[in-house]
Amino acid sequence: MVLNERELMEYGMRLGSELAPGVVIALTGELGAGKTTLAKGIAKGLGVTDEITSPTFTMINEYTSGRLPLSHFDVYRLGEGEAALVGMEELGYEEYFFGDGVTIVEWADLVEQLLPEDAIRISLSYGPDVETREVVVS
Repeated sequence: MVLNERELMEYGMRLGSELAPGVVIALTGELGAGKTTLAKGIAKGLGVTDEITSPTFTMINEYTSGRLPLSHFDVYRLGEGEAALVGMEELGYEEYFFGDGVTIVEWADLVEQLLPEDAIRISLSYGPDVETREVVVS
């Protein structure tokens, strides 16, 4: 599907409103493709009232103001390959991935082998014009 920024936020809100405990959402796409915008929509759909920011420098932000706890990872700074996997181990990813909340992972392709099989995978890319993004869900 091809969505503009407002539609991407609305899609995230609808998705967030339907999520159950233990769901992992794996977001992929190049810089500026809309991963954080979608994460903000999902958080809103979960009822999170805190300001959602990209956890680029902290690696993970936790929000508890919604109907379910939300953990928001940005693994870009962990690097690639073994470094990313070790970094996720150090962050205690299993507690989040298999916990009672919802987990969003930006740059999830860097830690694909750690993701649960049933993770919702969403790929974002630039659409046919600068105002849109192509969204593929699997």
